[in-house]
Amino acid sequence: MKVLFICNQNENRSKTAEELFKDRFETKSAGLYNKKPVTKSQLEWADVIIVMEDLQRKELAKRFPDLYLGKRIISLDVPDIYRYGQDSLKSMLKSKIKALA
Repeated sequence: MKVLFICNQNENRSKTAEELFKDRFETKSAGLYNKKPVTKSQLEWADVIIVMEDLQRKELAKRFPDLYLGKRIISLDVPDIYRYGQDSLKSMLKSKIKALA
């Protein structure tokens, strides 16, 4: 399964998730508000899109309304308070993904 993780800057949460789950899924990550924001082709590539907050889901709906309706988009509700690779972030991500399975 191809999973695209999205957060605001693609520096901490989504980047950590991409690394953490690369052995389990085919993963990529992207940001919404960085120098190279998520693209239509990245969304098309993904089977599942996982955002870290509901606001990011709403932003995807605004930017890509046609794609948005045809994709499974899941919000993990992970606040933007973590650093890249932080142990507590990894634990939270594992727990949230496990709950989805």
